[in-house]
Amino acid sequence: MINADFKSISEIIYAFPNEKVCLNHLETLKWNGIVVSPFDENSKVYVCKKNRYRCRTTGKYFNAKNDTIFYNSKIELQKWFIAIWLISVKKKSISSIELGKTLAITQKSAWYMIKKIKESLELDRPNKKIKNVEQITKKEKLLKINAFEVVVEEKKLALTGWLQQLKK
Repeated sequence: MINADFKSISEIIYAFPNEKVCLNHLETLKWNGIVVSPFDENSKVYVCKKNRYRCRTTGKYFNAKNDTIFYNSKIELQKWFIAIWLISVKKKSISSIELGKTLAITQKSAWYMIKKIKESLELDRPNKKIKNVEQITKKEKLLKINAFEVVVEEKKLALTGWLQQLKK
């Protein structure tokens, strides 16, 4: 699944038919078999039901979506994967209206997805000047300062690696 070259949305749907398969794929890309707690890297991790894990040190539950653009999103991972693929293969940018119709979601949700995907791709561009800023509450304020400064979250999943694998 990881190295698949998709040519259409139906191929993505076939490869990722449900949320469990999508989460398994995300786990493989993020941890490659060695699950690490986002709360304490040295903590023992317990496997729980429904692709969830528990950090022994903090007692908090987590899954592969933590520290990614998918975290706290009610949109299914399959739709996220399709959106990432569409954004990466389109020569022109896709509108939120078009993405919303394609994924059968609201225009507002589609706009949110496009924003999150583009932000994560901006973080991975090598020609950008990137600064690590510790105490910023609003990312927008930082983006307005010097157009090239971006907040980097150390544990954020880099999308371009697996985006390139979904691409083509």
